[in-house]
Amino acid sequence: MQKIEYPKVGVFNVLAEIWKGLRPDKWLFFAVLTAFIVGHSISVFVPLFYKRFFDTVTTVADPSSAIPLLVGIITTILLLNGTNWILFRIGLFGLNRVESRGMARLRQNSFDYLMHHSHTFFANSFTGSLVQRVSRFARSLEHLVDTLAFNIIPLTITIIGSIIVVWFTQPVLAYIILAWVVIFTSFNFAFSIWKLKYDVASTAADSRTTGALADVIANQNPVELFAAHADESKRFRGVTNDQAKATRIVWDLNTVVDAVQGGLIVVVEFAVFYYATQLWGKGLLTAGTFVLVQVYVIQLAIRLWDFGRIVRTVYEAFADSKEMVQIIALPHEIKNAPSAKKLSISAGLIEFDNVLFNFQSTRNVLDHVTFSIPGGQKVALVGPSGAGKTTIVRLLLRLYDVTGGSVRVDGQDIRRVTLESLHHNIALVPQDPVLFHRTLMENIRYGDPGASDEAVMKAAKLAHCNEFIDLLPDRYETYVGERGVKLSGGERQRVAIARAILKNAPILILDEATSSLDSHSESLIQDALDKLMEGKTAIVIAHRLSTIRKMDRIIVVAGGSIIEDGTHDSLLEKKGSLYRMLWELQAGGFIPEENSNPEE
Repeated sequence: MQKIEYPKVGVFNVLAEIWKGLRPDKWLFFAVLTAFIVGHSISVFVPLFYKRFFDTVTTVADPSSAIPLLVGIITTILLLNGTNWILFRIGLFGLNRVESRGMARLRQNSFDYLMHHSHTFFANSFTGSLVQRVSRFARSLEHLVDTLAFNIIPLTITIIGSIIVVWFTQPVLAYIILAWVVIFTSFNFAFSIWKLKYDVASTAADSRTTGALADVIANQNPVELFAAHADESKRFRGVTNDQAKATRIVWDLNTVVDAVQGGLIVVVEFAVFYYATQLWGKGLLTAGTFVLVQVYVIQLAIRLWDFGRIVRTVYEAFADSKEMVQIIALPHEIKNAPSAKKLSISAGLIEFDNVLFNFQSTRNVLDHVTFSIPGGQKVALVGPSGAGKTTIVRLLLRLYDVTGGSVRVDGQDIRRVTLESLHHNIALVPQDPVLFHRTLMENIRYGDPGASDEAVMKAAKLAHCNEFIDLLPDRYETYVGERGVKLSGGERQRVAIARAILKNAPILILDEATSSLDSHSESLIQDALDKLMEGKTAIVIAHRLSTIRKMDRIIVVAGGSIIEDGTHDSLLEKKGSLYRMLWELQAGGFIPEENSNPEE
């Protein structure tokens, strides 16, 4: 597996991709933020009315005469809190819609771009990792927007509003609160960034534990048969102990943060009340101001307590998004040319003209390969493993692009036609078919999404799928499991053949299409394949040479070059030919060992 060189992406790139998920609902998004901003702004000024309330209570000479004023104050508080409550609930409903639809768009955008990456990209990527990247990218939108709405906006408004209100009431206390906020946030930010390496180590340890557990569970049978329970238990204990150590370090650091934060709150509360007491003694402070300052200190303490978590959440959301944004920023290796046209098939002529193909610059796979297959001809590709047979097929399908030369279909360079039209005109039955975790009906219909149930069943019958489908309780509505795991290899190949029959493309590729079948099943399906190839240009890759005797022509590939080309009979007549040697080895029923020691 080769390492993929992803392009560098920054914060702007991440925000630009996330904005694509939010942009269709931008006005609702801004309305939601406005609702939260206005609501939290109201909550900042509510303590002023508590100040008036307690100032009135502590200074009024006739309590009964102050009741209407006090009722008016608490009514105002009720209206302000009610307005805040309404705005918050409206904002929540709007946020639910913005986030859910935005996450869906990010998943869709990721899927659409990801699925157009090349065969090489997927061959060099772990499926589970790609799925995780898409999921994390969508979740990062939720985390960032939630953090903005529920943490950053309230914290910012509370800090600014509290300091402004207290400054107009008593500047000295405002300076104390400002100094506390600066020290608190600076410590949290610096400590959170420093602590991230330990958070990453803890997460990596958790992943190793999960991987080790999954590996052992997946290999339970060997563990049982080799009596390796004790060894595996010891190995797993080492992994879990490493995770425990990494987790303990993170928890201890969190305890340190909590201790410092708690200490700062105790200190600032003492400082505020100390200076407030001095000012009260001089007649410069009222009881209501005591209440006002205490409310702001408590609000700020609650908001600031999670500041470290806010930094960590934002950082993790960007990190999670970055992985997927790198994939989106990676240009598609195989894509349509700007002026690409639809492939037009008339005869089905296939031409390889002086084709070169290299993996990177170090591995030469095909070396100046030239051949043509007239329309309607059935050609077999044979040769040793690694000779380049499958690469020829993949170049025709344009899963790779040629390094040099050209591949043409009916005179049209396949790099100048759309990928969709190229693949629409070629049907492939691979050596190891992979099915969707869907019903048999849906898997076969994949060859022609518009086909009727009757057409699907007819194709299945031609491929002899009905022989096992009729034995299933749900017949065509049977789910085949992930990658078709509920079916045998031979049954999966029959489904793939039925799919190709239904597609009925003018060009057909059979890559070891009967390799997973027993002799009886192969004899049954061979007739279906013969009918499938009628009137089509067919390329057949087979190691069992008995299956290709009827081909119009056989091309022998070795070392990335074509070394022999002819019919079965003509190639057998050539003394010293590779095809003749391969035929004789298979016809003899055994392959003699090379470098065997006669004394053994």
